[in-house]
Amino acid sequence: METLVGRLEAAVSKLEALESRLGLDSSGPSVSKREAPPVPISTPSVDDPRISEYDQFVEKSLGKVLSAAEKIGGQVLDATLVLKDAFAVHRAFLLKIKQCKQPDLEGLTKMISPLNETITKANALTEGRRTESFNHLKTVAESLTAFVWIAYSGKDCGLSLPAAHVEESWQTAEFYNNKVLVDYKNKDSTHVDWAKAMKELYVPGLRDYVKKNYPTGPVWNPSGVDVNVSPHGTTPTVTAKSAARNPPPPPPPPAFGPIEVAETPKEGMNAIFQEINAGESVTAGLRKVSDDMKTKNRTDRSGVVAAASGKDKSAAKSSVFSKTGPPKLELQMGRKWVVENQIGQKNLQIDDCDPKQSVYIFGCKDSVLQVKGKVNNITVDKCTKTGVVFTDVVSACEIVNCNGVEVQCQGSAPTIAIDNTSGCQLYLGRSSMGASITTAKSSEVNVLVPGATDDSDLVEHNLPEQFTHAYKDGQFVTSAVSHSGG
Repeated sequence: METLVGRLEAAVSKLEALESRLGLDSSGPSVSKREAPPVPISTPSVDDPRISEYDQFVEKSLGKVLSAAEKIGGQVLDATLVLKDAFAVHRAFLLKIKQCKQPDLEGLTKMISPLNETITKANALTEGRRTESFNHLKTVAESLTAFVWIAYSGKDCGLSLPAAHVEESWQTAEFYNNKVLVDYKNKDSTHVDWAKAMKELYVPGLRDYVKKNYPTGPVWNPSGVDVNVSPHGTTPTVTAKSAARNPPPPPPPPAFGPIEVAETPKEGMNAIFQEINAGESVTAGLRKVSDDMKTKNRTDRSGVVAAASGKDKSAAKSSVFSKTGPPKLELQMGRKWVVENQIGQKNLQIDDCDPKQSVYIFGCKDSVLQVKGKVNNITVDKCTKTGVVFTDVVSACEIVNCNGVEVQCQGSAPTIAIDNTSGCQLYLGRSSMGASITTAKSSEVNVLVPGATDDSDLVEHNLPEQFTHAYKDGQFVTSAVSHSGG
């Protein structure tokens, strides 16, 4: 009897397996094959090796950052969770690239709105009173611009190639990430692990992924659906929270194949920059540079940054636009003055300052900004041939990723940090001669201080950029290289 029951059970198992293969419903007589549910745009796709590779990369690299953040907790964990949301939104972008045709500028703006929400949320964490986690928060907030590579549409769109854009964005964030490494080097290895994992996440992590899979920008689907309409006619709403709530399933074994690279039509983001730069050709009207026009032969260079005067300088508008975006001079959320993409403006001025406010100067060229009054801190980032005149800062003045800038402190500044900058003229007043000046990866840094009397000329001191190291008495002794000769 037991043998007979065993044979019957085996037969039933075979029938059930056969029903499953044929799509039969064992509870009813229907023999029609079940139709698979429609797949919306946001449904994870594991048949694309690029998506599978992204899932593996995020699971490994972002997992290290999350693991360290969970040990630290507090604001660091909050910021890292925002970072996790951003990577989930970025994955949704990759799926849309595969399934949608290239959007116009309006469609692209709507598409990246979830990323804008995430960036805004990350920036909000950095506002207000500085905490011990400020550099962690700034690292996350500054790094999120790396995902904007999705808007690349050609060499004239105002963005660098995707991989280069990711690396440039990280260079800005790395300024704050390095501060985390320095602050916790001999204090807490968990913070050091977090900072190292953050760098690996972007460089080489995200940079190499984008370089391998999207070297010339997004490869849209010419026969795909509209980016803001699902295959069933409804408009999907993908937010950071919804993307984070639906993590991708475990990826299958990688099956990489040749990647088809299509030429991106000249539209989308390129359109807005064509309107901004409308007119003659970029090179029209340029003249040959003669010897007397070269900087080394000019005799009209002034020694001190010229502070412009006037009443409505804060409302000055730039006549030339930077390719990275329109010019800005505005107070955001009552806490942060933003001065961006000002080109050839010598009359910029911020009058109504508050010690709780900060000033962020980014992407300016051949311009002069005067900050009147006391502010919390000033950051000069990615500026070229730009002058900044300020009175007092409460915490620090930071100069990073700049070239040929001049900064003048008329009052007091406890700390001045110069990082990854080539060519910096720093003018200190008598009240700021006790400032602590820190330099890193910078060259041609000169500091001019007042002479013995008010009528004396400024005295120029060049900060050393080369050092010698000698091993003596069981330790290395470091000294600056001195040069002699005319």
